[in-house]
Amino acid sequence: FNEKYERLAREQGQPSIVTATRKALETPLLFDPGTQWEYGSNMDWAGQVIEGITGKTLGEAMRTRVLEPLGMDDSTFRPTASMQERQATMHQRTDGELAATDFMLPEPEVEMGGHGLFSTVDDYLKFIRMWLNDGAADDGTVVLRPETVDMATQNHLGDLRVKLLPGVIPSLSNDAEFFPGMPKTWGYTFMINEEDAPTGRPAGAAAWAGLANLYYWFDRQNKIGGYWATQIFPFADPESVGGYLEMETAVYDALKG
Repeated sequence: FNEKYERLAREQGQPSIVTATRKALETPLLFDPGTQWEYGSNMDWAGQVIEGITGKTLGEAMRTRVLEPLGMDDSTFRPTASMQERQATMHQRTDGELAATDFMLPEPEVEMGGHGLFSTVDDYLKFIRMWLNDGAADDGTVVLRPETVDMATQNHLGDLRVKLLPGVIPSLSNDAEFFPGMPKTWGYTFMINEEDAPTGRPAGAAAWAGLANLYYWFDRQNKIGGYWATQIFPFADPESVGGYLEMETAVYDALKG
């Protein structure tokens, strides 16, 4: 999503963050921290901090502190043979047509805080419900304190705002922006819309996405959330985004009804 990083990869061989290598983390700062918002490797570095504090791999720390308490038994950085048999096939849209590809994430050298976790729709809905339950699993197990949930879903950008993400690698992403023209800020670690969205999502709700056209939101005010899951490149695929927004609109129409 950044032309300078794309040039660094193309001209200097800097590996993509998708390679999940330590070298992929060694990118220069684009600007002084706190002066702009950029989609970058910040959460990947946060994962390294967690490993340093806990003395465990990120996957182990997540399993004991998040995944097991939530019953997310199908979520891991390193899929078992059974999980691999159930993996969805990635598809690529070219000139409007979808075709299956053999794209697979590599075995990670570094378990990244910002990407690389394999999961299922059912598991991810458990994660969304945790935010709606003020940090508790469905059975009442506390994963996050309510005050932590409150803090994580607030604006942490100050006067800065989330901007359009330019699709500098067309096979992986189109230009992407949620609700163009609407002010959006950032929590820990979700986008927060500052005005009511045309779908019916109220101001203050949280949302984000995965590169293969996976979209989710959760609305603590109305205690509802949703997840649109595909395995399609490039990101911000118009048909996928359109379907997701129609689904979200239908949810809020039903709530009003």
